[in-house]
Amino acid sequence: MQLRTVLIAALIGSATAVSAAPAHAGPPATGMLVTAARQPDAVLAQARTEARVDAFFRDYRQAVLRRGGRPRAVRIKYLTARLNKRLDHWAERHGADPVFHARKVPGQWSVRYEGTAAAYSTVVLTERWGSGAVRELVFQVRLPDLRIMDLEDPA
Repeated sequence: MQLRTVLIAALIGSATAVSAAPAHAGPPATGMLVTAARQPDAVLAQARTEARVDAFFRDYRQAVLRRGGRPRAVRIKYLTARLNKRLDHWAERHGADPVFHARKVPGQWSVRYEGTAAAYSTVVLTERWGSGAVRELVFQVRLPDLRIMDLEDPA
């Protein structure tokens, strides 16, 4: 209990120091306060799952563009077998890439953490094409092994 009191006092002292600091000194200390105030497990889950979805999408995109690896091998590395099977069926029905949910490769993308529930986290990936078109895909990442267990196009 004493350690918790010391940590709370340190946070309050840091917050006071940040509010009294000159404007140019604010951003680094403020970022540290926001991180320290969050639950450590939630922060870790957010960072790990965002990074995992981003790495998968980058590696998969490179494989599709024939710049490294094979698309199927990348999917096997990152996705569950059940999701891979579902994506194969989706590709057959729609005649498009099952990960991009499109016939073309997006030029840019970004990831956004949506939250954690039970044993998985949800990450939204926004695809952007040169034409200005945008599509959001929702990924669910299993926390114990960071395998992507679901991918949906809510549109």
